[in-house]
This record gives sequence, structure tokens and C-alpha cells, in this order.
Amino acid sequence: MSYATVNGATLHYDDHGPVTGPVVLLIHGHPFNRTLWAPQSRALAAAGYRVIVPDLRGYGASDVTPGKVYLSDFADDLIGLLDLLTVDQAVIGGVSMGGQIAMETHRRYAHRIRALVLSDTSALPETPEGKTWRNHLADRLLAEGMAGYADDVIDKMLAAYNVTALPAVAAHVLGMMRATDPRGAAAALRGRAERPDYRDTLAAARCPVLVVVGTDDVYTPVADAEAISRLAPRSVLSVIDGAGHLPGAKQPERFNRVLLDFLRTQAPDAA
Repeated sequence: MSYATVNGATLHYDDHGPVTGPVVLLIHGHPFNRTLWAPQSRALAAAGYRVIVPDLRGYGASDVTPGKVYLSDFADDLIGLLDLLTVDQAVIGGVSMGGQIAMETHRRYAHRIRALVLSDTSALPETPEGKTWRNHLADRLLAEGMAGYADDVIDKMLAAYNVTALPAVAAHVLGMMRATDPRGAAAALRGRAERPDYRDTLAAARCPVLVVVGTDDVYTPVADAEAISRLAPRSVLSVIDGAGHLPGAKQPERFNRVLLDFLRTQAPDAA
């Protein structure tokens, strides 16, 4: 694990694979950390890619910024990290909130992105009801901590059948959620409640876009992934059977095959 100070916060990150390889930056969702991407990091590094996987501000080992952290703040952090690592362009991918951060990074820094990987996410702006819910959840996490919330949502993160079928995966996902600092999680929830509409920038995207979704994702269902795929002119859609909201964790071999095939065939400049 390495660390760097970016925009006033110390971010911890992993840097795998050959330093001269094409760069893939992977963004975890809420309320996880960089270890969510461990199966993809190993597969990509073995295939010759340089894989940069940060803990977002407020998550994992990175510094916490209480209050409100916008998706644009995360995007600025990621580009700042790439600047420090002297990386001009990268494939940028994310899951859930991480996918929205990837879209925000594309909105702000399209010239820095070779390709996008959007897993189990939504391009729509937050609804009034969603904004209220996220702020109430932020209040709950600050008051109660992460453990009760983690227990409440594990069957949605993994799909209920995977909680018992994949106990090691369930333990890892629960561990990440329970270890997250409530202040960081709450700040991200409040900022995410203010997120913009990414549909116009996706429709204008010039880079290739991989859209991935688990068949049983209840947070961002297949219909959301199909909507994103229809928007992006150079998109590829892949639906992963036997997975919920985190297909990269639950079906890593299938996810990795899809990702590597996309990079080799649709984003050869990044291979």
C-alpha cells in the first residue's frame, strides 16, 4: 500500500502490475474500500495492466473529511492522484457510487479517460425522495455507527442467496462496511444526494464504455444498465448471472473475463 497527499487529504492506494503497462484505475463504492477490487486487480496485473486502486477520501485507510464530500471532490482527488503518478490517461471504472464518480470524472476530465467501466450504477440525478433518504441515512450512521446498517443491506449488496452460498465473500463485504468511518460514509452520502445528471455527458462520450450489472441487483437493476448502454455511443453491455449489486466480488471470474475482453477488443489503445 502506498499513500499520497491530494487536495489536502492523504489517500492510500494500491499500485499493481508493471509500471509501464496501460493504466486502469478502479473506484470502490459505498461503504467499501479498495480491497473490493482485489480479484480484478490480480487479473489485470497478470494481463500486463498497471492497476491503481485507491481508498476514497473518508473510506478505508484514507483521511476522513467530515460534513459533505461531493462526487466532484472525489473526481478531483482521483485526477490529482494520477497527476502525482504522472499518468496522463487511464481507463477509469467504478461500481455503484464509484461508477457515478467515474461518470463525474468523465464529465470534468474527459480528455484523461481512455475508456469507462460502469458497474451497477445509475446516470440519473438524485430524486427529492432519494435526497431525503440519503441525508437521513447519514444521520443514522453518525448516531448508530455502521454495524446495524451493514446487517440491514448485506442481502441487497450480494443478493440474499449469495450471503449463505458465498460466506467468505459475505464476510469480506460485511467487514468493509463495518470498518468504514461513519463520518466519511455520511459525508459521501450527503454529497451524493446532490449529484448531477450524467445522461448528456454519456451521450456525448467519445470513449468506449463497458456497462456491467448483476442480474439480481435491486439497487440499480438491469434496466438502469440498459439505459446507460443506450446513451453511450460506444457501449458494451454485459449482464452477470448469479450476482446482485457487486458482481465483481460475487462472480469475479465472469466479471474479469468481461472486463479483459472489453479492454482488448473495444479499448485497444489501452492494451
